[in-house]
Amino acid sequence: MAEVLDKKWYVVRAVSGQEHKIKGYIETEVERQGFKDYLEEVLVPTEKVVQIRNGKKIQKERTYFPGYIMVKANLAGEMVHIIRSITNVIGFLGETKGGEPVPLRKSEVNRMLGKVDELSLTADDVAIPFVLGETVKVVDGPFNGFNGTIEKINEEKRKLEVMVKIFGRKTPLELSYLQVEKI
Repeated sequence: MAEVLDKKWYVVRAVSGQEHKIKGYIETEVERQGFKDYLEEVLVPTEKVVQIRNGKKIQKERTYFPGYIMVKANLAGEMVHIIRSITNVIGFLGETKGGEPVPLRKSEVNRMLGKVDELSLTADDVAIPFVLGETVKVVDGPFNGFNGTIEKINEEKRKLEVMVKIFGRKTPLELSYLQVEKI
């Protein structure tokens, strides 16, 4: 039975776009070298985003902090070396030259993990990505391809009132968030 090791959260800096691959490498390499008990969790904070492609809703996972991977571990013994030597790992966040990696403060961990929980809970509630007066492009419906200015935002119904110039006259359209995109 392994002794209970005190584990803290650290942030590993990695090559952006490779986070999930590197997460796998870290888990495999730590286990291969016999340090499995030192590692509790490797987390790539992601959020679910809904996009419209060719008129279809697509749910994608987007990395919330590109280039950063959270690791809950006890960095005793070879752990720091094992993680640092993994392909595409740049190092630990907050470490001084030649110094030890600095663990995240409890408040930072809660904020980041809270963010992750919040994001997984609110997959359907896409944050209001628009502001009044912003120019957007209509990507769905009969006015596909037109640009317009946001006049009103209705958060509850997740609708926008967009003023579009049609045949030289301004016409208000009520569109859902998913029918427009930022320009």
